[in-house]
Amino acid sequence: MKIRDLRIGWRTLIQEPAYTLAVVLGLGIGLAACLLLLGFVRYSMEYDTHVPQVDHVYVVKHHFNVEPASPLFELAPMFLRETALKIPGVVDVTSYIPSRPDITPLTVRVDRGLMTVRGLIVLPGFPSMLGLRAAQGDLAAALQRPDLFVITEAAALRMFGTRDALGRSMLAEGSTMQVGAIVPTPPANSTIQFEVLFGVQAAVVEKEIRHEMLTGEHGWMTKMLLRVGPDASLPAILQRLQQAVDTAPSLNQWPPQVRERLGNRKAIELAISPLRDAYFDYRSENNFIALSGDRANPIVVAGLAALALLILLLAAINYVNLTTVRVLRRQREVAMRKVLGAGGMRIALQFLLESLLVAMVATALGLLLAWLALPLFSQLVNRQLDGVFSLQNIATAIVIGAVLGAATAAHPAWIALRVHPRQVLAGRPDTESHGSMQWRRALTVLQVAIAMGFAGVTIAVAWQTEYAMRVSPGFDPAPLVIVDMPERVKDSEAARRFLSALKAQPGVGDVAISADPVGRLDWAWTWELKRPGGVAATMEMKSVSANFFELYGIAPAAGRLFQAAIDKNDDNIPLVLNLVAARALGFASAEEAVGQTVMYTGYDNTVTARRIVGIAPELRFRSLRDQPRATAYELSSSGTVLSVRAAAATPAAIERTAQTLWPGYFPNAIPKTYRAADVLAAHYADDARMARLLMVATGIALAIAAFGTYVLAANTVQRRAREIVLRKLHGARRGDIGLLVVREVGTLVLAAAVIALPVAALAIQRYLSNYVEHAPIGYWTLLLALSLTLTIALAAVARHTRIAMRMAPADVIRGQV
Repeated sequence: MKIRDLRIGWRTLIQEPAYTLAVVLGLGIGLAACLLLLGFVRYSMEYDTHVPQVDHVYVVKHHFNVEPASPLFELAPMFLRETALKIPGVVDVTSYIPSRPDITPLTVRVDRGLMTVRGLIVLPGFPSMLGLRAAQGDLAAALQRPDLFVITEAAALRMFGTRDALGRSMLAEGSTMQVGAIVPTPPANSTIQFEVLFGVQAAVVEKEIRHEMLTGEHGWMTKMLLRVGPDASLPAILQRLQQAVDTAPSLNQWPPQVRERLGNRKAIELAISPLRDAYFDYRSENNFIALSGDRANPIVVAGLAALALLILLLAAINYVNLTTVRVLRRQREVAMRKVLGAGGMRIALQFLLESLLVAMVATALGLLLAWLALPLFSQLVNRQLDGVFSLQNIATAIVIGAVLGAATAAHPAWIALRVHPRQVLAGRPDTESHGSMQWRRALTVLQVAIAMGFAGVTIAVAWQTEYAMRVSPGFDPAPLVIVDMPERVKDSEAARRFLSALKAQPGVGDVAISADPVGRLDWAWTWELKRPGGVAATMEMKSVSANFFELYGIAPAAGRLFQAAIDKNDDNIPLVLNLVAARALGFASAEEAVGQTVMYTGYDNTVTARRIVGIAPELRFRSLRDQPRATAYELSSSGTVLSVRAAAATPAAIERTAQTLWPGYFPNAIPKTYRAADVLAAHYADDARMARLLMVATGIALAIAAFGTYVLAANTVQRRAREIVLRKLHGARRGDIGLLVVREVGTLVLAAAVIALPVAALAIQRYLSNYVEHAPIGYWTLLLALSLTLTIALAAVARHTRIAMRMAPADVIRGQV
């Protein structure tokens, strides 16, 4: 290849700006979408890879088999640290807990402002386990002294306005603490996120927590990491840890009925798994100690990788179709080059060079578009993707562009090699072979099928998400506002005074207390209830005030629910069950359960008789993915959540009122208010983001498919021009000609439907299988996808259909068409 070939290719592209713009835009948009999606996939695959020797670091977890569903928690008893250090093969062990529960994060005062910080209380070994090194200060001393703490560079900038914050102070829980060390900010793709670190001796650590972290006396839970040697036996390590749990008195004080139900199963069953896999362990449940943090379903991530490749395939098919049509129009040029001595290799290299030029320009455009779209894309996937545009990822993008350019040059180059100079220069240009034409038609069908499949799945996901967010939770959430309290109402004078003041405000109808609002499970806990002489059942316990059901407007399924005029807060006799709990206890009907007595064993092993006063309907504390759980409601004012019903005022006004009152009662806490509907919708935030992401991808796919259909229609009209005029000369009307073009496109779309719709139906069925209650979707999504694709395809061929209908026979005969 010579430099002249490069100039020829560049000039050829410049001379046809419409063609060049079309192919560069098509490839550029496809590459941008592909690069963003693959960047997110790579970001997900690299979670926690910054940890030294991460392949030898493991997380200790446990199944709590006392509960029927046997949930998996990413927690382990604190005393296991000392046990693990003595096990052969274990190199190091550390544990940590949030400085305050994630649902009520630590609030600190810096200068005159309040802010929440994500803090961890850590035991020795935590910095070395994560590879932390102090950028400023003394890391070891900062985690040993009670008046010092460690801060990340990003947190220092947020809290103090500078990364050079060594020695700066904050007020936390009434104690003044100074920055003793500054460490680099952990990568965004880390499952262990923090802004500040406290040693176990820090002033903010409560005495009971300090004692438990150092001794593990009461069997409290913690986050625990193990580093093992390369030849360590994981089953042997797990066996030793399990033995320690099985023989710990603090973890084996279960009532006889619980032991009977467990049988041969262990009450607490340990498991260990690699830290590298923690991000994809999406089944780990939240708990009041710590939320699970960023998690992802590996199937979803793999699906996004497939989506990226499919969009790239669509763009490549579009480019191949365009280039093939263009080669057919350049037959005279190719024939002249052959006559002037250009061999087959030279011709092929010429088209390869042109394709690489287009691909490289499109790659540059794709990188620019991806960079511009990155903030929006980060919101769609709910991840901080600032590091996606690393030099390594940019180099990978360039390689993808080069490979794409080389691959898409093959078919056009093959067509160019088949050009016969004598025939072309004699005025009889080659027509495209039947096989080549069928190949391009198949590629266009594949384009349309992919776009149609995207559309079907997207409509189903969006429909189900909208249905889940709007389905009745058992009450009307519109007039309800949720206020999270920093202290338990029962134990806090300030909380009780705030409740009274809020209740007295104009426009406030009533205020109820609960441990959780409906739709959230921050303080979920279970207990076993038993009928005297009958069956026992484990169920979730909900603490609510006497006016809770009245405020929410919930009617009983049988009997009565708690009523402020009858019941008193903290009365430990009345009990309300839901229908699932009544069935679990063996009652034949809800009415039969009313008035019955069940036995309840408290934490002190004291047995209390509870009287069932009524049966409540199932309330949606969980999402539609979960079956309703057996639930019991008890009277208690110990909750930290206020539910406020707006009467004469709007919910927005109630929120402003609560925030205005707040500083007078909680000067060192930040108010947190929500709409009840937003609490319920939080279950489906990931689905809503996925639906929006699929909408964008579907829009790109449909646009590319429409352009491919447009090109095919243009080529069809051009290829069949003589046939069209002959039909006209034999009496065919304009409508007949238009129907000829439309019928060909319709056949193409129907062929695509045969391929796409069954696959889309399987994908939709797989997605809906995660829900216990479905929207009335049926086959409507597939019909809508077919209709949408057909409409877009018809719009894409409208121009060339009109051209065919208006085609003048004389122009075709003279060769002007």
